[in-house]
Amino acid sequence: MEAVVVDAGSKLLKAGFAVPDQAPSMIIPTQMKRTLEDGPLTDSSLFEDITVDPVVRGFIRDWDAMEDLLNHVLYTGLGWEMGNEGQILFTDPLSTPKAFREQLVQLMFETFNISGFYASEQAVLSLYAVGRISGCTVDIGHGKIDIAPVIEGAVQHIASRRFEIGGVDLTKLLAQELGKSNPTVNLNITDVERLKEQYSCCAEDELAYEKIQRSCQREQHTLPDGQVINIGRERYTVGEALFQPSILGLEAHGIVEQLVRSISTVSSENHRQLLENTVLCGGTASMGGFEDRFQKEASLCSSAIRPSLVKPPEYMPENLTMYSAWVGGAILAKVVFPQNQHITKGDYDETGPSIVHRKCF
Repeated sequence: MEAVVVDAGSKLLKAGFAVPDQAPSMIIPTQMKRTLEDGPLTDSSLFEDITVDPVVRGFIRDWDAMEDLLNHVLYTGLGWEMGNEGQILFTDPLSTPKAFREQLVQLMFETFNISGFYASEQAVLSLYAVGRISGCTVDIGHGKIDIAPVIEGAVQHIASRRFEIGGVDLTKLLAQELGKSNPTVNLNITDVERLKEQYSCCAEDELAYEKIQRSCQREQHTLPDGQVINIGRERYTVGEALFQPSILGLEAHGIVEQLVRSISTVSSENHRQLLENTVLCGGTASMGGFEDRFQKEASLCSSAIRPSLVKPPEYMPENLTMYSAWVGGAILAKVVFPQNQHITKGDYDETGPSIVHRKCF
């Protein structure tokens, strides 16, 4: 049986057997609805909106909910049988606390009785997905932005940067902007999320964005409940916030400048290799026009060596940006498990959860 690869993000969980040239077989929301079991038959409408987020800003925060989610994924979704569990590889977000890694390996061996475990950092895996072992990943997820230089398969933690903003903050920004231009429309955050995914895009450059702010054609969109909303320049504000964080009220440099500053703290002999192997990943990075704008900003930056983006190989699945860490995990699983580089049940029983720091690095 192939090893299972799990990439649990703040918005989506990607899981499937390790087949690197295919998309993950399960891409499901990480957020769950809480249901009442064996409770009195009270007004169920009071409970229908109670949601649980097992993963917040990239890290597991609710371990009980995560256990329930993995139970569904492994046994119902992927068809594992109780008592015949296989091997599993997890993707690790940048700067995962040691205690979280230990808790995960403990959960997998003691609750799920797996036969083998491995974990590797998302930045390294996203590079593997495009055939690189050195480069820099710019991962724009639902709950965070991670910029991570990687040299010979090792994340340069001292140079890495994490920002506690992501797609969820861009959704809130779009909700505010649409609220100003459509004051009579009652919007819920799910509708705004869908509007963001359908309409949001990046202007060609800052001048083009300023022009759009002065005049932009508006489109009508009918919401599921029949309300009609007008959407125009707001769709560009979402993308622009990544290049001008002041739009989000943040005193920070834009994303290309952050990338260059991150790499500038690494030894200068590695600058070219890192900048010329830049990989964009995360759902937000697949926004219309984002790649072109990123490349244009890169060509304008003051660095002597300018960032250039790696194109994924043609044989890789479409929309690789959305799940590159999962694909890299599937590639790595084909190496670590057959070569016995993973944590076995015997390793775990002998050493305990701390084995994860020695075997998975």
